[in-house]
Amino acid sequence: MAREEALMTKTFLKDHCKQNKLYMTPRLNDTLYLHFKGFSTIENLEEYTGLKCLWLECNGLQRIQNLQAQTDLRCLFLHQNLIHNLENLEPLSKLCTLNVCNNYICTIENIGESVLTLRTTPISLCVCVCVTPSICFVSIFPACLPDLGTLQIAHNKLQTVGDVEHLSQCLSLSVLDMPHNLLDDPDILTVLERMPELRVLNLMGNEVIKKIPYYRKTMIIHLKQLTYLDDRPVFPKDRACAEAWGTAGPEGERRERESWQTQERRKIQDSLDTMATIRDQAMENLRLRELRQRSLVVRALD
Repeated sequence: MAREEALMTKTFLKDHCKQNKLYMTPRLNDTLYLHFKGFSTIENLEEYTGLKCLWLECNGLQRIQNLQAQTDLRCLFLHQNLIHNLENLEPLSKLCTLNVCNNYICTIENIGESVLTLRTTPISLCVCVCVTPSICFVSIFPACLPDLGTLQIAHNKLQTVGDVEHLSQCLSLSVLDMPHNLLDDPDILTVLERMPELRVLNLMGNEVIKKIPYYRKTMIIHLKQLTYLDDRPVFPKDRACAEAWGTAGPEGERRERESWQTQERRKIQDSLDTMATIRDQAMENLRLRELRQRSLVVRALD
């Protein structure tokens, strides 16, 4: 007997809120946990206008849709579904975190500024532009998700530079997690370089790592704001050594590393000297206190 499809009905949502001790008035809820329910469609959320966080992990969702009323949403979790496209996100202008890991997404789109190039052939478009046969205009529309800071898109189907080109228009994105895709073109670095706020990047499990010479050093040199790459932090020492390597080769890196080691040893020695000074001062204070106590005892006996 076939299993009945789970539907996100208004009745189900109200029962769910009651069972989980949430508010029975939909607009008062700021979080909904709708993961592991078997839904195939997002629907009937029109009354939940106060949501800040929406969990839809591990369902059977095929599309991102029907979120027009969630204009205050900050976090959207859609990992482990059947989603093929990033779409219908325009109403979520306050979204900060988007998780679409373990889906079937082939192209990153519709999350940054939309750039439209009009060629010299006059055409009719419903936008406020002027086109002449001899002029080409480039129009930039407002960012779809202007506050998006974290994008988690691991275990999808991203492969070419074109698939991730849109990332260069995500000007607020600081955390980009896209391991275990199919990325294999070193030119992806030209896209990442145009992300001014990128600080955390994870590319583990992609073939491109093997194709970028001196991968870690190269990434650190080109991505000036990077503080965490793959599974390790990027410390100031790492950046200084990488930049020295990029400027003067292995010999420059060796000198820079020795300089840092000298500074670290000096810092440790300074700490030890400070502790020794504190100890000596404490011992001297103890000696003086004992002398004063002995003097008092002698006077008392006299």
